[in-house]
Amino acid sequence: MTQVRIATSAYPFDWFDSFDDYAAKVTRWVQDAADCDLLLFPEYGAMELASLGGPEIARDLEQSLHEVARHADARDALHVALAARHGVHILAASGPHFDGPRPNDTRPVNRAVLFGPDGRIGHQDKQIMTRFEREDWDVVAAPGLRVFDTPVGRLGILICYDSEFPLLARELAQAGVEILLVPSCTDTVAGYNRVRIGAMARALESQCVVVQSPTVGNVDWNPAIDENRGAAAIYGPPDGLWPENGIVAIGEMDQPGWVKATVDLARVAESRSKGGVLPFAHWPESAASKVMGV
Repeated sequence: MTQVRIATSAYPFDWFDSFDDYAAKVTRWVQDAADCDLLLFPEYGAMELASLGGPEIARDLEQSLHEVARHADARDALHVALAARHGVHILAASGPHFDGPRPNDTRPVNRAVLFGPDGRIGHQDKQIMTRFEREDWDVVAAPGLRVFDTPVGRLGILICYDSEFPLLARELAQAGVEILLVPSCTDTVAGYNRVRIGAMARALESQCVVVQSPTVGNVDWNPAIDENRGAAAIYGPPDGLWPENGIVAIGEMDQPGWVKATVDLARVAESRSKGGVLPFAHWPESAASKVMGV
């Protein structure tokens, strides 16, 4: 498949009294994007499941992590069923996962899981943690990047802050990734812009498609997701073969909903070999440069 229709969400949080209510919401969202091949939900979108523990648990940082994590199997089953029913690939909203890769580690990682029509494909954990995750929440990093070969392209995932670090994207691009998925959760316009600018820079450097999905709206019942700013978007490299500003599609700021566009993956290969500039090919020259003196 070279023509891939992508849907990326600007996703608001809701309060739920039952898991069935959550499942109904996600089902509606997937149905609304079932005309696409690849669907992206944001970082920490799963935190709305903290509401199932009730107000006291939902407003406690530590207890809310455990409440969300305990619904992981049910969330997986829901997304497996939806991906199969609609014949789509879905990167589900990320959330805390306590059974991390490091022995005897009792702290959670921030995990995003990818699903396809044939079931659960795999997961990507966040690589580099923000100050809030490190200092207040004690959510930990789980180093190790994964590449996902799928019928909708070779995919890589950089969760929010990870998109601000060029070497992570470079590793994925060198492994042949054509589409970078960037689920995000930012509480200020500045934070959103850091991720947006990072995503656009990664598209430029790696000459690939980068897709950002933010959380949006305010929450008064959980301090981790109290404010959420952003716009969903799909970016490409402004190298003469894509839009001049690098924006394939972008939504309105802070407005919930899907942003959709069709991208031609053959153009990624064309950019990397025939673009007006060739930053992907010329990257080693930058790595070879040294400071000559001060």
